[in-house]
Amino acid sequence: MFFEDTNKGVLLRVRISPNSSSCFAKGVFISADGLQYLKINVISVPEKGKANREVIDFLAKKLKTAKSNFEIISGDTDRYKKILIRCDIKEIEDKLESLIREG
Repeated sequence: MFFEDTNKGVLLRVRISPNSSSCFAKGVFISADGLQYLKINVISVPEKGKANREVIDFLAKKLKTAKSNFEIISGDTDRYKKILIRCDIKEIEDKLESLIREG
């Protein structure tokens, strides 16, 4: 899966595609090392954190969780990111899996 439960919250792996015509989840991407990432297209360009803010806004809205619960823990300037969501996995597991079906 592209997410896992940790003692701090849910660790989500995402792959961002900037400069898209709309913001949406686009299924799962499997990297060469076998890790799964949730693919998210964003409208913003990857400069000055605009794409990062848009992906957090998108996820907060889709998962119905406050933006303050999200923290990009790696990949701040990369298209591959690890995002920590401070919440119980039971609260958002179904919502995360529904993002795959959207794409």
